[in-house]
Amino acid sequence: MKKRWLIGGSFVALGLAASAPAIQNVLRDNSADDAPIVATETIAPPVARPAPRAATLRSETPMSERVATLGILNKRNGLSRDLRMKPGEAVRIGDAVIRLKACEESEPWEHEQLTGGFVQLIVRGADNKWRKNFSGWLYKETPSLNVVEHPIYDIWVKACTMRHPEVGPDTVVLSEVDSGDSTRSRAKKSPPSAPVVEAESAASSNTM
Repeated sequence: MKKRWLIGGSFVALGLAASAPAIQNVLRDNSADDAPIVATETIAPPVARPAPRAATLRSETPMSERVATLGILNKRNGLSRDLRMKPGEAVRIGDAVIRLKACEESEPWEHEQLTGGFVQLIVRGADNKWRKNFSGWLYKETPSLNVVEHPIYDIWVKACTMRHPEVGPDTVVLSEVDSGDSTRSRAKKSPPSAPVVEAESAASSNTM
């Protein structure tokens, strides 16, 4: 009886010894399954967004690029014509030279709408000398405010073609760089005078 038990016990021991690696594997697998699950999340790097672009405001037309329409009348023969000129230009018609120094038009939001031009009239007299007969602003809406007093020639402003800025009286525009120079004048300067342009030939100019 003892021999059977010993023999049976030896077989059991051998079986346990043989199955030990398998049991360890099972325990290892179970321990891996029982381990807490850690959730991993891949965080994408932040996307660099372009900086907002500064709004570009449309400025008004420079003085040298504006176009004025002037009317001129010869009171002697009743002939009149229109002149399209840029500031700084001069046109000769017969014994008269018309020079445009500047033109301006009120902003659309301004209460009083005016269209004006700074005009000079230079006339050659009987002594063959050129004299400045008129120099000043002429306004389309109020022609009586300033009148060209000449016995032969009369001039008036009909239009000033220009572009207005995209800002109004209630718009605050901040500049990134402040020069700090408050003494510098910001007034618009008239362009240099251009050479006189003959409006017509000498033969036909005497008719005006």
